[in-house]
Amino acid sequence: MKKILALILAAVMLLTLVPAMADSPVEITMLLEGNNVTDDAAVLEKLNAYLAEKIGVTLKPTWGTWGNFDDLAQNAVNTGSDEYDIMFTCSWTKNEYAPYAKKGAYVRLDDPEDDLLAEYGAELKSVLPELLFEGAATEGPDGEKGIYAVPGFKDFATMNTWDVNVTLLEKYGYTLDDVKNAGFYGWGDIFAKVKAGEEADGKVFYPFIFEGAVVERYVDGTPIITGDSTGLLSYYMNTEDVSVPGAYGNLIFNKFATPEFEKFARQMRAYYEAGYIDPAIAIGETATDAWRNAQNTASYLISSEVSLYGYEYTTSEARGIQVAYLMTTDAPYIDNTSVQGAMMAISANSAHPVEAMKFLNLLNTDAYVMTLLNYGIEGVHYTLNDAGEVEFNADARATYSPWTNGLGNVTLLPPQKGQGSDFQQRFAEFYAGSKKLPIYGFTFDSKPVETEIATVTNIKEAYALSLFTGAVDVDSALPELLSKLESAGMQKIVDEANAQLKAFLGE
Repeated sequence: MKKILALILAAVMLLTLVPAMADSPVEITMLLEGNNVTDDAAVLEKLNAYLAEKIGVTLKPTWGTWGNFDDLAQNAVNTGSDEYDIMFTCSWTKNEYAPYAKKGAYVRLDDPEDDLLAEYGAELKSVLPELLFEGAATEGPDGEKGIYAVPGFKDFATMNTWDVNVTLLEKYGYTLDDVKNAGFYGWGDIFAKVKAGEEADGKVFYPFIFEGAVVERYVDGTPIITGDSTGLLSYYMNTEDVSVPGAYGNLIFNKFATPEFEKFARQMRAYYEAGYIDPAIAIGETATDAWRNAQNTASYLISSEVSLYGYEYTTSEARGIQVAYLMTTDAPYIDNTSVQGAMMAISANSAHPVEAMKFLNLLNTDAYVMTLLNYGIEGVHYTLNDAGEVEFNADARATYSPWTNGLGNVTLLPPQKGQGSDFQQRFAEFYAGSKKLPIYGFTFDSKPVETEIATVTNIKEAYALSLFTGAVDVDSALPELLSKLESAGMQKIVDEANAQLKAFLGE
């Protein structure tokens, strides 16, 4: 009798546990890029309570940084790991969106047989501009085009800018017009005066500190070509009107083999030898930290930034100076690279693709979720002033500072101090004035020349950063690089890229 009662009791207990087990939220893991987060406990407690109630999930983020994200992401996709349900991807990280979508690393969100986007992302589809989904379409492993990641509604057009420390500029009697009128090739006198003044008390000061991998694009007007993992291919924009072809027309070149590049490299060498460029940005291991630290501490005169509308409010406040951004083209330009500049993909190895899609839908449509994940807790990490603008608590923000552009729909966020209550409206209107490049939609398929690409990439890595930053003698390094690239089949890659572009344009 006791055994029977015990069995009945066990059965009753099991039945009472089933609903609780069924109601347990599903934990979603997510790998993010570019963050400075060391204390997220309070934020996640609030966020996960809300997520569990709304969509039956909780979030476990890995706050990747500018330094470690590439290794974490590439290792996860290359090993087939199921560690992350969702991961940041884009056109410039090592887990680059288009190539890895083609390899099958990410779930197709608009799969005709299992359309996660239609079933669980309808709100998201109605909120994000159709242009973003148009730019997110890329080939999958079956050769068919589809959407393999949710594009971020941020600065979806590229705005290459010179980041100018106006406070320091004006200290030495210069204005923004002086910087504009002199242009990149005429900044030597400005650099000399500011460097001499800042070093008068014995400290070392470098007026020109930038991201070495991108600054040539600003000077020569050469956008990233989607699918070019080598960074060796250049297309020359018409910087006076990016919507029409430039002087070379719709052609692709070996970046290092043009007169424009040689002129740029020689000027960088002159600036480097004059002591205007920090040698640390010419060393791969120290380059990013040296560049960002100089910006964050206002220890620069001119830097580089892929900026966005209103960014001067954020950086001026954070750095305690007046910052201005000077565009290097007539308008922000739209290409695959810019639209694919920040995206969230669901890993093909995820055990929870439906829950992951539900979370991405909520993240991009729910202002509470987006604000909490980006800015933290009101009253702890920030306060709202009388104008409804965010003012950060510096101490709390020091341990919780995610990279906003890497998280999704920034138009859901309240404005920051100084931006004004209508900031999001102005933000949207500004990007509505962006222009598509003539080659918008083109993605280079590197597979036909993958052998050559593997070889030239290794060669390029040994020379590029040094040439971009002026750290080597152009007369010796550039011919040596070009000779090695030619022997490795660089022209075959260029010819293949141009053949594909011609076919894409229907020429």
